[in-house]
Amino acid sequence: MAAEQLELGRSLPAPRPQVDWPLVRRLHETTATALAEELKRRPSLGPAAQQELARTLIQDAIDELVRDRMRAGQAVPSPDDELAIAEAVFAAQFGLGRLQPYVDDSRVENIEAHGFDNVWIGYADGRDVRVDPIADSDEDLIRQLQHIAARLGRAERTLTTASPLLTMRLPDGSRLAAVIETVPRPQLVIRRHRIRNVDLDDLVGLRAIDQPLAEFLRAAVRARKNVVVTGGQGAGKTLLLRALANELPAEENLATIEKHFELLLHELPDRHPRVVPFEAREGTGERGPDGRRLGEVTLTELVEHALVMNVSRVWLGEVRGEEAWPLIEVMEAGEGGSACTLHARSAHHAFERLANLCMRGRGSVTPEHAYRSCASAIDLIVHITTVDERWIGGPRRRFVSQVVECNGMGEGGRPAVTEVFAAGPDGRATPAHDPVDLADYVRVGFDPGWLRPGRAHWASAAGGRR
Repeated sequence: MAAEQLELGRSLPAPRPQVDWPLVRRLHETTATALAEELKRRPSLGPAAQQELARTLIQDAIDELVRDRMRAGQAVPSPDDELAIAEAVFAAQFGLGRLQPYVDDSRVENIEAHGFDNVWIGYADGRDVRVDPIADSDEDLIRQLQHIAARLGRAERTLTTASPLLTMRLPDGSRLAAVIETVPRPQLVIRRHRIRNVDLDDLVGLRAIDQPLAEFLRAAVRARKNVVVTGGQGAGKTLLLRALANELPAEENLATIEKHFELLLHELPDRHPRVVPFEAREGTGERGPDGRRLGEVTLTELVEHALVMNVSRVWLGEVRGEEAWPLIEVMEAGEGGSACTLHARSAHHAFERLANLCMRGRGSVTPEHAYRSCASAIDLIVHITTVDERWIGGPRRRFVSQVVECNGMGEGGRPAVTEVFAAGPDGRATPAHDPVDLADYVRVGFDPGWLRPGRAHWASAAGGRR
């Protein structure tokens, strides 16, 4: 399934119809005014009905345009042009304006704008393509972003001189981040989640992991091991965490905790009918006596609250700050089987990062206490490597390169580890050592033969690469 989706990224982008953007802007102004007047008369109209009404008003405006041009003896838009104009006007009112076609394109992974006219589209096959402007000016881009922030988030957001930073989840699950005022030109990034319903076998098809590692990670989930997925920006950490979650039994009650929904397990009710999805809330611009934004709900509070929701596992989308300490406490004292992602250069570096985050979140936590708790809580660290050789004409590849097992505290006040999978000649994770807790994996059905490179099923699964 997921491998087929990735194939979409290998084809060239289809040509986009040329759109008369000044005309789109005029039609948008006309139809938006007409829609506002209609809503005054019918204030109870729901969102779906509003959109249907808007489409009717847009088509009426285009029909009138065509009649006017025909009477004046001017060229009229073709049926394809009419459709493109109508969709652009609708996107300006209810969607992302000129960005909408890229968000709708299944081949697109990232959208970047450094001002209104320096726009780059990142495709799944690794290509970055510069495209046409997405607004008429930087000021117009800011107005569009303000419109998006006010209409499309789960809670209304603002982007102003007083609040120049914007991060929000779009209706399709993509993550939008924008900055104004503190930069010379408005900056925009949209990261899309192309592949959602994915499991470990799909990642084998994508060559992110090999079959022995897929079998080992599947057993780790069944054995309720606490897992930390590490890697750099855009390495695919969320994708791997999603694949691990999709190995859980459907009857298990799971809490997901995220700053912005990215795992989206609650949108897969067939796989996860009992997921409790928590999303942090930024709050308003006003602050209370304690200095906090009114209405703010932090990741730390959500981790602590998840424990009273009768969940058997807690999965934190990404650890960035003081929420690290309560998560480590959950992993250390709970039933096991929790997971998170973390920005780190390597599996070994993850311990340094987590310990520092724990101490940052709790001033009373000493380095010794932080390392001891991390060593006690974490069972496995799975590291994803990104190799980008596009600058020399090569591809961009993302794959798991290392899996280490934590075996409690070692010498020098640092966790002792066993490198279960190490980077092979091509950098990809290959079996290196048996885990100390191998019996736990065998108990849930894992065949230790997957850790023996000479075994026939390893050679066949690897497709002869070894």
